Amino acid sequence: MASHKPRRVAGRPFEKIWGSTQLEPWFPNADRKIGEVWFAEEDWPVLIKFLFTTEHLSVQVHPGDEYARVHHNSRGKTEMWHILRAEPGAKIALGLNRAATAEELRKASLDGSIMEMLCWIPVSPGDTWFVPAGAIHAIGAGIALCEVQQNSDITYRLYDYGRPRELHLERGVEVSDLAFKAEKIPHKERLVDSPYFTVNSIRLSGSLGLTPPGGKKNLLIATQGEGTIEGERFRLGEVWELPEAASVELSGEALLLHVSC
Repeated sequence: MASHKPRRVAGRPFEKIWGSTQLEPWFPNADRKIGEVWFAEEDWPVLIKFLFTTEHLSVQVHPGDEYARVHHNSRGKTEMWHILRAEPGAKIALGLNRAATAEELRKASLDGSIMEMLCWIPVSPGDTWFVPAGAIHAIGAGIALCEVQQNSDITYRLYDYGRPRELHLERGVEVSDLAFKAEKIPHKERLVDSPYFTVNSIRLSGSLGLTPPGGKKNLLIATQGEGTIEGERFRLGEVWELPEAASVELSGEALLLHVSC
């Protein structure tokens, strides 16, 4: 939906077994375990999520575009994570910590030893990680993060801690990039520049004019603070769609993610 002025996008909460009731300051605390809050529309190429964890998420992997097209008539799923909150000792897993064959990965997924094969990384607020399709990954407990991803929900679970949910070992192993090595993105203005989306970090202190690139969908995510967009008040936890081919005036004290896709 094209807009001629900035537009606040509605979010949708989803209850998850690994979710949290402690959603503040981004959203009001809940009486049920909310794991994800989604911001997207059907025609958007990206899906934006806020995630809140009190338990580990499954060990999983996502397919690339071609595999997803053939098997699901869908786009693939490349994503990035921007850490908002991390309890002491909180970790993510990205890639493997040693060389492995597809058969070793399959066996380790079945017996749980995949947990010792994963590259576990301590995280802190402000960290950003790029997770391309094919990267084996898991999000640990005690984390709140903002995720920008291709607008696809195709996930292959490799291991799920004995929870009664389906695994997808054959396809998951088939699409896994066993050589993937994670690299933390430096704290800088340009966080991600991928074929699917570009993400810039904006530290707003006072007033700032922003001219988004034309011909693309442009979104602003408020991760800290508050202010105004063209005189309309925004607060943290909100996602705004920016007008096409128009500059906008920002004001306030905030940290924002600017997504172009």
